[in-house]
Amino acid sequence: MASRAEPRLLYLGDLSSGATAAMRLKALERLGYRATRIDTSIPRLTPWRQPIPYLAIKLRRPLDVRGANEAIRSLASSHDVLWIDKGVTIRPETLRQVREACPHLRIIGYSPDDMMNRKMASRSFPKTLPWYDAYLTTKSFNVAELEAHGCPRAVFVQNAFDPAVHRPVPAVFEDIRWFADVGFIGTYEPDRAGLLAQVAAAGIPVAIHGNDWGPLRRKEVAGLTFHGAVIDDDYARTIRGTRINLAFLRKSNRDLQTTRSVEIPACGGFMLAERTVEHQALFAEDIDAVYFEGIEELIRKLRLYLADESARRRIADAGLARCRREDYSYEGEFRRILPRLGLPVAAAGGATRS
Repeated sequence: MASRAEPRLLYLGDLSSGATAAMRLKALERLGYRATRIDTSIPRLTPWRQPIPYLAIKLRRPLDVRGANEAIRSLASSHDVLWIDKGVTIRPETLRQVREACPHLRIIGYSPDDMMNRKMASRSFPKTLPWYDAYLTTKSFNVAELEAHGCPRAVFVQNAFDPAVHRPVPAVFEDIRWFADVGFIGTYEPDRAGLLAQVAAAGIPVAIHGNDWGPLRRKEVAGLTFHGAVIDDDYARTIRGTRINLAFLRKSNRDLQTTRSVEIPACGGFMLAERTVEHQALFAEDIDAVYFEGIEELIRKLRLYLADESARRRIADAGLARCRREDYSYEGEFRRILPRLGLPVAAAGGATRS
């Protein structure tokens, strides 16, 4: 790709408030890209309010309600890079047409989810892979799988944080919502619910923030309190005001790390996460973060660190310092990855270079 002062970027993704795709777009703009946006965000669907779109997603045929395919076809020719953030509604014929009409265009894909998981991808997604120049994935095991489905190049990238959002934000003392001994932020999953119920049964209260926790809420487990989803500053305040932040993996996503794996330390929070080799590579065990395997070790670590404030603060501070020192931000990660793909990034003075 030829170097230019401001490479023209056509960026497609969920650009709603709190969405990580919007954070990645801002990072690319800071790296010198002049972006045109295609927002694919939609309201949270429910079967009784939006039955047809909801059913389409369940059948793995999501509707292109925002007209993303037409927007790509009409705008691609005036851009240098087409960046598609988890484009499950993008049709293979769209990318084929754009590829044939715009041979200069670089088509880059990105997803923070396991795109070989049937719940995360549409039926048509694998057929789009041959039309990408490269696909970036935060799942190391997806690299070989994506290439086996015809992707010319798949690249593993680490999860990252947005320094404008994920930072130590003091909690408002008068508002008890931000304070908890133990907390978890995330969407309901049966295995997560089982662990949290066992923690509460051991006499350790847990504050839960997130969506779809009705199945566990209805069990009325003593010691569990439920709050809605939190985004932006409220998200950062919740992490900062929680003495121990749990970081569970999504088993259906085959997670070895998640966005929260980096966001919690970046917010200055103490993180107790499931032990994986990727977690241990990001944050040194018992130095930058603490890990567990199984409910017995989880409960033991919770009791140990709830009683040791100085250790919690030391480890949380070390995790935050690691995020900043290694530059685990989206901008830092893209600065390392994009040159490998032949894409320019802004130099320290602001000009772009290949």
